[in-house]
Amino acid sequence: MTRDLCRILLIEDEPTTVKLIQRLLLKAPQCSLAEGLTFTLTQAQDLEETAKKLAGEKFDLILLSLEISVPPGLNILVKTRELASTIPIVVQTTSNDEKLVVKAFQLGADGYIQLNNIDSSLLVYQIRVAIERQQYILNLKHQQQEEEFRELEQLIKGGQTSITAKMFGSEAIRQSIPDIFQELVQNYGELLDLALEEQAYKVEHNLSERLRSLADKLGFLKASPRDVVDIHTTTLRQKNQDVTLAKAQAYVSEGRLMVLELMGYLVSFYRKYYIGLSNIKLFNNTQS
Repeated sequence: MTRDLCRILLIEDEPTTVKLIQRLLLKAPQCSLAEGLTFTLTQAQDLEETAKKLAGEKFDLILLSLEISVPPGLNILVKTRELASTIPIVVQTTSNDEKLVVKAFQLGADGYIQLNNIDSSLLVYQIRVAIERQQYILNLKHQQQEEEFRELEQLIKGGQTSITAKMFGSEAIRQSIPDIFQELVQNYGELLDLALEEQAYKVEHNLSERLRSLADKLGFLKASPRDVVDIHTTTLRQKNQDVTLAKAQAYVSEGRLMVLELMGYLVSFYRKYYIGLSNIKLFNNTQS
């Protein structure tokens, strides 16, 4: 019978505890809860080693000691959660401090093991619950993203022609100039990547000026708000292919802010455009 592989990263610097977890996982196939599962265990002793392991290998779950020395206490949990935003983390400790456990859950833990009272069945139970809980959350977030995409696409396909399009007598950029549309999608995607870099590395890419420049280009193309939404949605669809859910969520989150800012700059462009037209008309009237 085929068994699913459950790859576990154990972050622990105490040899006795490492041996305990290894022994419990060796006995795990005897538990009914472990039916269909095969466990593999990889150890990391500190945060630096943890980062290397997470960068080079795939894991289904992290067992993390709250008593590890580098970094101490709950700092290791915070740092590990930053490195592995979508991998379930079960913390383990010999302490009976309930406040520590509550704080661990607040900081992103998905499960808790008291090492003084642990056996194979309880360990497997905590592993399965944490994995299934995380999978449920990921599926829910994926459904929410898909719903957001559907709502945006429904807006694009709406029957009424936008006010801007009526005024300019233009059709959607995707249909009228598809090559330019793809170029705009690429430009918007590059800005989205820069937005993620700003958040991740605390750098400055002058995104507002770049978005203003893109809005001016859209204005000269007589773009409507639906064109902006179409570019935004198409870009997110492309970006979210073959990436982790965490990165997909980051794209969606940053995209919400970017599309609003871009829309604002496009409104400003048209406002200046019509002020200019009004001034020209007023000047012509005074001349005549």
